[in-house]
Amino acid sequence: MAKVRKDSKGRVLHKGETYRSEDGLYRFTYSDAYGKRTSVYSKDLKQLREKEKNILRNQLDGLDIYAMGKSNVNSVFDRYISTKTELRSSTKSNYIYTYNQYVREGFGKKKIANIKYSDVLIFYRLLVNMGLGISTVENVHTVLHPTFQLAVRDQIIRNNPTDGVMAELKKTTKKNTGIRRALTYEQTRCFLEYLEGSEYVRWKNLFTVMFGTGCRVGEIIGLRWEDIDLKERMININHGITYYPRVDNSFKCEYEVSLPKTEKGIRIIPMLDEVYNALEDERKYQECTGERCEFTIDGMEGFIFYNRYHSIHNPASINRVIKRIVDKYNADEILKAKREKRSPVLLPRFSCHITRHTFCSRLCENETNVKVIQEVMGHKDIQTTLDIYAEVSNQKKREVFEQLNSKGVL
Repeated sequence: MAKVRKDSKGRVLHKGETYRSEDGLYRFTYSDAYGKRTSVYSKDLKQLREKEKNILRNQLDGLDIYAMGKSNVNSVFDRYISTKTELRSSTKSNYIYTYNQYVREGFGKKKIANIKYSDVLIFYRLLVNMGLGISTVENVHTVLHPTFQLAVRDQIIRNNPTDGVMAELKKTTKKNTGIRRALTYEQTRCFLEYLEGSEYVRWKNLFTVMFGTGCRVGEIIGLRWEDIDLKERMININHGITYYPRVDNSFKCEYEVSLPKTEKGIRIIPMLDEVYNALEDERKYQECTGERCEFTIDGMEGFIFYNRYHSIHNPASINRVIKRIVDKYNADEILKAKREKRSPVLLPRFSCHITRHTFCSRLCENETNVKVIQEVMGHKDIQTTLDIYAEVSNQKKREVFEQLNSKGVL
């Protein structure tokens, strides 16, 4: 039987506890997270055992590693995201998706205390060299910067190594400046006209509304019949639909109704004639066939656009069909142009969001009132529209200079 150890007052000492009669100190010795033998001291046995409880609690919570600055970036990000209870679920899911996609399996395994400014810069440049755009790298920065900032505030590291990295990256990166390329007027017409006589004809109404309103894809898939006024030719944008993996780590995507990011996102958009015709055509088709969207979410129903399963679309499926349409169009156009002995008008691959950029560029080319542009696009800050979304086409620049020539400005 093991000998029972006691202090000078006859109290039984627990495992790891010792009493030093020469100085009257109690000592608790334990192995830290890395196997190193460590001791804590106290002149009072009760106070020593409070320290023991804290040590055990910290070991269970992983705080011992965190406090030693030996946590990796992954554990600190997980700690950071657990504190963000005020985030909308869609935003939180997007942060987790971005982190898991680009950080967790590589850079995220580095010890946070060892990471320097140059390490972050090299990592961001590697992402760019892999083909990611600056805007995507900015999304990564959006989750990494506050992760390191949490470690700074908890006094685990002294400085945030991500500070100033994006400015340096943009200064030294000549491509992918963040301006998304809009389709030209000719490319837009070719895309929509191709749908009319193809197997993708049922997609034409959806894409006409997308190109003709500049709405975000979540606003389009969430558009209901009650949100449009065909008589007054107005569209009421008051919500959107998000489709993200939720935060339960199941990797299952779910739909969720979301409010616009800002008050400016709630807006009324007048209908262009082609948008009106597309919506009227969709209404008549559904009346004639008896088909309708059978999807309901948070009490909302009557969605205008639906897939073959009579549920609403998700952005990924729309992006996939755009890719198929563009590839099919280009293959057909090359053969057609060869027969007609002309240069083909080819389409670049684009995403749902490019329809928004394209609409905004056409709007900026034809409207000088920036408040009108801001209201239609639903931006809180007009500079967002002018700096990122608006892009003046070469054709429009030529038209402007032709007008200058006719006026004889020189």
